[in-house]
Amino acid sequence: MRFKSKKVGGFQVFAVSGTNTVSFGIDFDRSTVDGLLGFAIEREDTVENERYFMYGFKVFESIYPNPDKDLQVSTFSQPVQSFVWDDFTAKDGRTYTYYFHPLKGTPKNLDRSAKAIPITVTTEKLFTNGTHDIFFNRGVASSQAYARKFKNKAPDALTEPDRTRALEWLSRSLDEAILAFIDNAEAGDTLLGAFYEFRYLPVAERLKAAIDRGVSVKLVIDAKKNGYTDKKGKVHPDFPREDNLNTVKDARLPESAIECWREHNPDAIAHNKFMVLLKGGAPAEVWTGSTNLSAGGIHGQTNVGHWLRDPATADHFKAYWQLLATDPGKTGDEDAAGARKLMAACRKSVGNLLATPTDWKAIPSGTTPVFSPRAGGEVLSMYAAALDESSTLGCITLAFGISALFKDKLVLNDGKGPLTFLMLEKKDEARKGARTPFVRLGAHNNVYAAWGSYIEDPLYRWTRESNARALGLNLHVSYIHSKFLLHDPLGADPIVVTGSANFSTASTNDNDENMLLIRGERRVADIYFTEFNRLFFHYYFRSVHEEAHDRAEAGTAAANAAADQKASLFLDETDGWLTKYKPGSLRTKRVAMFTKMEGTVTS
Repeated sequence: MRFKSKKVGGFQVFAVSGTNTVSFGIDFDRSTVDGLLGFAIEREDTVENERYFMYGFKVFESIYPNPDKDLQVSTFSQPVQSFVWDDFTAKDGRTYTYYFHPLKGTPKNLDRSAKAIPITVTTEKLFTNGTHDIFFNRGVASSQAYARKFKNKAPDALTEPDRTRALEWLSRSLDEAILAFIDNAEAGDTLLGAFYEFRYLPVAERLKAAIDRGVSVKLVIDAKKNGYTDKKGKVHPDFPREDNLNTVKDARLPESAIECWREHNPDAIAHNKFMVLLKGGAPAEVWTGSTNLSAGGIHGQTNVGHWLRDPATADHFKAYWQLLATDPGKTGDEDAAGARKLMAACRKSVGNLLATPTDWKAIPSGTTPVFSPRAGGEVLSMYAAALDESSTLGCITLAFGISALFKDKLVLNDGKGPLTFLMLEKKDEARKGARTPFVRLGAHNNVYAAWGSYIEDPLYRWTRESNARALGLNLHVSYIHSKFLLHDPLGADPIVVTGSANFSTASTNDNDENMLLIRGERRVADIYFTEFNRLFFHYYFRSVHEEAHDRAEAGTAAANAAADQKASLFLDETDGWLTKYKPGSLRTKRVAMFTKMEGTVTS
């Protein structure tokens, strides 16, 4: 939901609420901000009978010259020096009133005489009976919160009840939602599932419990034989085949539950992660998203689960599942001509399931599914155009880098087009031995990137962090595994693209994949936007810190890098921080995201 306050003293607060995150932008009159040291932010919760100042992180050096990781401060005295701010601690379906108190004066003698700007917001409910419910895991094992709460220990290295607490904190109801979808099936219902990784025992056991109470469960599971022995003689088993087989065995799922071990198309992956619920034989609901059924998928890397109650879409997923259950495609034993023929037939069968838009402008209101593998590059081109041709704001998560198709469009932006945020698994940089010149996107293209990173060494109040790989949760993708794109998410007609595909040629043309094109659903867009915002700016700070650290180590402008780093760790003792909000800066553009959004309610 979208809110705005009344104007008070030259300030107006705008807010977007998701389920657990509320993002704020503060519009300001430049003639009234001289001497502003920031905002003390107070939150009132009448349900909990609480009213208190929110926790702060940066501090004034004159007050705390040597802050350590154990210091806890409040924005009451250590204000937020920003015109954008996020509350990541909100509860779903809750109404809060926030009070933004402008502070002037000096750090040791704060002037609190200015009137506070109140704004009342209501968060979205996590579980509803509506069309869409959306569940993001925490996705930030590399965080100060995990370091402080669980001492950077892997969940399995913790004793109870800390182990359970750590898993619950990391999952943030994602596992609960998957299990709730299964539990929603009653005797006589049917669950159709298609999975790449099927190696999270609690889900397999819950499916067995569904069978025991009279639910028909039918699964298509990846079982590609792709194991090999490397040059050092190390044996790499078939993945995820071996783990999937073991999970089925450990959960005691009957043979009747496995409709198909997906083995064809051995050089691609059966990358789906969806279930279809049939009520009385009729398709009713779908579970989909980016979340593999693994401990790392649920508790480590960023992921989303999307629960869709839409019989028409469920019917399309049923038809797609029925096609996958025939194990279409090449076996790997044919000659080249035979393999091409079988893959062409497979792609044609998928493409014939339903008409798919190839122009983002033609995406209809509501939800339209897209299935793979499919022929041609029209769908991927549509995604690239949807991002590049946003009116004001485009956002995308990219687990495996930025494809040339996206870069070729974004690089033409002259800095005056839509604001574009890229959330990457790794920093985008030139590859050794690459044949094509490296293209760097940046602020000159109105493009800003953050990538998975963490604080490796203690730094003032920032303690050393860990990450999902070090915690034993993920081996390959440690940070950003979600796959979604937002076209003007704060506009009047937002488009959300979400699912299992990685916005790559392989994911469109070769793998089993599914995506949802969701148009005009503001609630959906608001939830996805606030979660993207949460993740992007969590990692943006770490990305900037990592770059500064690398420059200093390389001796490249080391003094400037060190000075910039120190400035980012302490609050400004004067109103000098306001210079960061010059026209055209990222900070100013971020404020405009909120002030220009559609559909706000004045509180």
